[in-house]
Formats: sequence, C-alpha cells, structure tokens
Amino acid sequence: MTKDILILGIETSCDETAAALVKNGREVLSNVILSQIDIHEKYGGVVPEIASRNHIYDISGVVDEAINQANIKLDDIDAIAVTYGPGLVGALLVGLSYAKALSFAIDKPLIGVNHIEGHIFANFIEHKELEPPLISLVVSGGHTHLVYMENYDNFQILGATKDDAAGEAYDKVARVLGLGYPGGPKLEKLALEGTAALEFPRAMIHEDNLDFSFSGLKSAVINYLNKMNMTNQDINKADVAASFQQAVSDVIAAKAIAACKANGVTKLAFCGGVACNTFLRENLASASSENGIEFYVPSRILCTDNAAMIAARGHYSYLQGNTSGLALNAIASLKIGAKEVQI
Repeated sequence: MTKDILILGIETSCDETAAALVKNGREVLSNVILSQIDIHEKYGGVVPEIASRNHIYDISGVVDEAINQANIKLDDIDAIAVTYGPGLVGALLVGLSYAKALSFAIDKPLIGVNHIEGHIFANFIEHKELEPPLISLVVSGGHTHLVYMENYDNFQILGATKDDAAGEAYDKVARVLGLGYPGGPKLEKLALEGTAALEFPRAMIHEDNLDFSFSGLKSAVINYLNKMNMTNQDINKADVAASFQQAVSDVIAAKAIAACKANGVTKLAFCGGVACNTFLRENLASASSENGIEFYVPSRILCTDNAAMIAARGHYSYLQGNTSGLALNAIASLKIGAKEVQI
C-alpha cells in the first residue's frame, strides 16, 4: 500500500499569511489564510514594510492553526513547501525564514516553490482528474502569463505582458474611477451596472504572438476620463468599467485560445487572483466551449494567494526528489522554471 504524502505549505509573498496541509498533492486537509486587506486599505495599496511586519506577527499562529485543523502532528508531515519568489522580498523572507527554521528543527526536507507555478497547481487541487499537458493562463496583479505545461515539472512561457499586468491595469483604472482598494473586485462590481458601450483598444489582439499589453488600455481610459472632465460632460463610470473589462476579456480570451490551438492542446486552466472575476471566468468558459477546449478554473479561495497551492506544487517536486537546502534565498523577481539561488 502506497504511503500518503503530507506537505505543509507556507505562503507569504505579498499580504496574505497562509499555511496549509495537502495530502498526495490533491486533497486539502487545511487551508488557513490571514489577509491584510483591512490593514492596507487606508493606504490605497500594499505597503511592503507593513506587510512584512504583520507576517512576522502572524506566521507562527497561522501554521499552528493549519496543523490543528488538519488534525495531524508536525512529525506526520513529509516536507515543508514554501514560496521563495516572486513577490515582495521582505514578505518572502518571513515565510522562508520560518520554513527553514522549522525544517531544521523537525528534520524534514525543505522545498522552495515558485509562487506562479503554485497558482497553476491550484487547478489540480480543484479538478482531481486534470493532468498535463495543458495551457495555463495566469492572471494576477503582477503577472499575465500563458504557460505551456508539458508535465508536472516542465513549464514554457508562451506569452506574457509587455507592460502592466491585467490585474495591475484593473487596480489603476479602479483608482482613477475613485473606487479605492482593492480595485479589481470593486471595478467588477461596478461593471455589472453598466454596458460595454465605449470602444477601448484591444492591444496586440491581432498580432502574431501570444504576448499582452494593457498599459495602452489603461491610458485610453484615463484619456477618456480627462477629456470628459475637460469638456464638462457627464461620465457613466459603470459603462467605463464594463467597457474596460470587456476589452481585457476579449484580449485574454483570444490569446488563450490561440495558445491552445498553436500547441495542439485541448485543456485551458485559468488561475491567479484575477481568475476570481466572474465576467472573465464566464467569457473564457464560453470561448473555450466554442473552440472545443476543456476549461478549468479553481474555486475563488484557491485563486487568491494561498498555501494549499504551494503545498500541491511542492508535492510534485518532492516526488521528483527536488528539495532545497537551508541556503535557499528569496528572489523577488523569480521567473517560471528558474533555478534556485542559494546564499
């Protein structure tokens, strides 16, 4: 009988302190997430130093709670998987330092996990039948990637944003509309009250590549708002939000379907914080269905930053014997598929 593998995941790349226990890479025994949104809301965005300080306060309690909810003992785990990049370097160092100390104290292997790869593995938790090869569309506040996943350890970036990530564009447009922080969810809610009546640009949608660009779209919205203000015309903010969102959706759907066709892949997995957006989920599902592509997306709790996805990614690294030494360093700009840097 094959022994179950238990991985403790730890995630502190931005403003969520998270820990989780995952069995055999697919079954979540616990998934504890402590968000700092309320703390950073008054600043209009994440303040790195404040995020790091709160991770220090919270990390021990969050890990203890994850272990208690899973109803296991520390000695039961097989390895500790921890995010070491990309992200805010100070925040990353808190989780990484804690994981290193715990790894040393209980003599269990340490596994460094790429945060973006972790997002991809959220779909394997949600959809237990899902297997590579597949195309993953990773959309978050800091990243917009199309990734070909040949197997559990082989990732090829097919396309990425040349400037703003889609989530970043959402937040910036929300800010100029006066919606506050966090901008993405508030813009999505406002868009429900409007129609996509305004024609904003779909940058690079017809170009023969799989890259993205959202800076021009953001600028077009800002220019429209400035023009309307200068000419004393009324602005329907809901229509602006809906039109912006439609433009983003059109581009990412077109590129994702093109990536699947170009690589002969019939599985598209959507993930990342922006994958919480209902409008984008529905449009991608519709576009996939029209093109004979199976569409996958995790539950919203697995789209936002969490440690279950980190543990799931760590599971497959563990199976391959890919563990890390205690000299593993945090890398703020870590790329998908990059090798570890140790100090």
